[in-house]
Amino acid sequence: MSRHLTRRRLIQAGTAAAALVGLQRKALAADDKILIGYWPIASGLPLYAGLERGFFKEAGLQVEGAKFASAQQVAEAMISGRIHGSGNGTASAALALAEITSPNLFKIICSNPSNRKLVLDQFVVPKDSPIKAIAELAGKKVASGPGIQNLTLARMILEKNGIANPQVIELPVGQHVPSLAAGQVDAVYTLEPTGTAGRLKGLTRVLENGVIAKYILGDPDAPWFGGSATVTTAFLKDKPELAKKYVAAYARSVDWVRKNPDDARKSLDGFTAIEESLVKEVPLAGFTLYNEFKPSDIDHFQKFFDVFTDRKIFTRRLDVKSLLYTG
Repeated sequence: MSRHLTRRRLIQAGTAAAALVGLQRKALAADDKILIGYWPIASGLPLYAGLERGFFKEAGLQVEGAKFASAQQVAEAMISGRIHGSGNGTASAALALAEITSPNLFKIICSNPSNRKLVLDQFVVPKDSPIKAIAELAGKKVASGPGIQNLTLARMILEKNGIANPQVIELPVGQHVPSLAAGQVDAVYTLEPTGTAGRLKGLTRVLENGVIAKYILGDPDAPWFGGSATVTTAFLKDKPELAKKYVAAYARSVDWVRKNPDDARKSLDGFTAIEESLVKEVPLAGFTLYNEFKPSDIDHFQKFFDVFTDRKIFTRRLDVKSLLYTG
């Protein structure tokens, strides 16, 4: 067995074991173990790097990651008290819906902005597809990642490109490239590292990057805060000192990722679908810590949330600023 496969399996086994342990709420209350849920996409990098580089251990923390099939599952686990928070990449709208269901559920410690330069969101098609623009997807089979945020945004982007009443099917991110290659769908709205993985395998090509900033926020350079790392307010209340140490260690990991992007990318192997030999090609989203938000950032974040309010998906308007961790 190669060193690469051994490493990947050890990480996956450890993550799976952590998830099983974390499902017992009493176990969480019994010790100082911190369980953080994540959805395996590229923007979850600060959590992955923090675990692999030992930043949490060096802070005297027992932190484990629990992988979920969708951001909605992460949010549901937070509501039920099975985990202490979410890693970056957890859909902000899914978290917002959880907040509406269970008020005062969490605080955002870091969010991951993306746009045409900080690449995360994209439309991808088969390599040899004749489709050259999103507007050409009318009448085609289009899929998106799981969850209300992905489905809603995919539909809105298609609408913005002149496609009336678009139909989008929900598909796990890990199935996006195989489904495109097999001809089961004509295009997917997806998140990195899907586009990179498919391109490097010679199976797919990116139709357009940074689609949320361009079509939803109206500015291709605007920051789309599509995913967020959080801690639950129950964790903050029950173990304030432990939570504070965790936030500081997470911030340290964010800082390291920013300064060492090439080394940081290596942590994608084992936590996402992309392999070690390909990680250097994956583009990275940005990371904005709770104390780094500028007024313009909050305005763009709020505009994103208001889209879901306007569409009646959110039953009430959420104030983004009130959701930020304050230390």
